[in-house]
Parts: sequence; C-alpha cells; structure tokens
Amino acid sequence: MVKKMKIHKVIVIMTLFVEILSAENVYERNCIPCHKELPTSLQQMFKEYLLVYSGEQNVKAGIKHYLRYPNRSISVMSDLFIETFGVKKKTTLSPKELDKAVDIYWEKFKVFDKLK
Repeated sequence: MVKKMKIHKVIVIMTLFVEILSAENVYERNCIPCHKELPTSLQQMFKEYLLVYSGEQNVKAGIKHYLRYPNRSISVMSDLFIETFGVKKKTTLSPKELDKAVDIYWEKFKVFDKLK
C-alpha cells in the first residue's frame, strides 16, 4: 500500500512538471533564458530591430535571418555590444518553432495597436 502511494506521488509530481514545462511557450523556453544575462533587454533589442527594419514583415524577416545566419555585419546591436558579448550562435529551433517564437516576440513588444 505504501509503495502504491509513493508511485502515485511520483506520477502526480511528474504530471505537474510536464504541465509546467508545457505552459511555457517556445519564446519563453528558448529566448528568455539566454537573454537574462545580457545587459540589453529583449524589449530594447526589439526597438533596435524596429528602427532598422520598421515594419512587421521586415522585422520578423530580419530577426529570423539573423538567428539562422548570425553574423556581425547584419546584427542590429552596437559594435561595443558585439565586441563585449560576441555574435549569437545559430539557432537550433526548427523553422516552425522559430516562426512561432518570433511571432510571440512581435506580439509581446509591438507598439502598434497599443498606442491610444
């Protein structure tokens, strides 16, 4: 009986763990942890992309291209930032995951439709 209760506890804990993991989206799982350590926030980086690329389609395309083919020459970050922190490693996300992450990123920080 005690052994059955322990197994039941383990199953409940594992179920909760899986639910917590699945509650995070692809952006939260893959983007936020790496950017926690950087002095520039994801919101500030979004502003840099918006200044360079301006519209939604161009911003999303610019971000996806950089994440697929990271290179100093196409980074929107300053030379000082690149010299200090280097160029990001190539993304390991699938094209579908990358699309979803960038869509979530756009929705989180876009300023359009939020100004009144």
